[in-house]
Amino acid sequence: MSKQQGAPTVSPLMSAMIGGVTGALEISCTYPTEYTKTVMQLFSDQNKKGAVNVIRDTVKTNGFFGLYRGYSALLLFSVPKNYVRFGTYQYVKENVFTTRNKLNNFMCGICAGAAESTFVVTPQETLKTRLIHDKFQEAPKYRNLFHGVYSIASEHGPSGLYKGYLATLMKQSTNQGVRFVVFEDTQKFLQSYIKTKVLCDLVAGGFAGFCSTMFNNPVDVVKTKMQGVDAGKYKGFSDCFTSIYK
Repeated sequence: MSKQQGAPTVSPLMSAMIGGVTGALEISCTYPTEYTKTVMQLFSDQNKKGAVNVIRDTVKTNGFFGLYRGYSALLLFSVPKNYVRFGTYQYVKENVFTTRNKLNNFMCGICAGAAESTFVVTPQETLKTRLIHDKFQEAPKYRNLFHGVYSIASEHGPSGLYKGYLATLMKQSTNQGVRFVVFEDTQKFLQSYIKTKVLCDLVAGGFAGFCSTMFNNPVDVVKTKMQGVDAGKYKGFSDCFTSIYK
């Protein structure tokens, strides 16, 4: 069998639009945890403090909105990121990996993650990480998102926005591969217990996000290090990985 007969389908465009809106809402609600995670990955002393203390110190020093440093980068790219992610996923699901099974669902997620990391996520993550890292320097040089883009492009060229591309590609591809598989399987399992679809999808999505994060967090740490202000000191992915491991 290829495509399931009579199964409702969503066009890649509509899927991408829905994903973009939900992505923007997700980022707005969860960004303080993203900020905290990035700070803890960049600085070993901050990591030793623990998440609660990092949040407390940030709010004490810079107020609540200090937790939203670098937020503009993720918000700006949220719609195109989810457009590419869900658009690619829906396209390959309907035209490439058309047989419905776990392997093909995983491959659809891999393709979606690879596409978003190439076209959107790498520059997005570079900007976010630089804006956060720069805040901790003695003389911060980025005034805002657009000044950051201009400064990085002027100093390093367009390739400066693609620091840590390999790590980002690995992270996003495996992330989405795991996430789509776990979400679909968890959703099917919970349908017998949770009759409200929105609640069922929320729980399934949360569990899928947890599993995908646990699976590729080591790669995420390497990615963050390679996209920070000190990215130039690493020769590549393996060099960064080795330096962290030591």
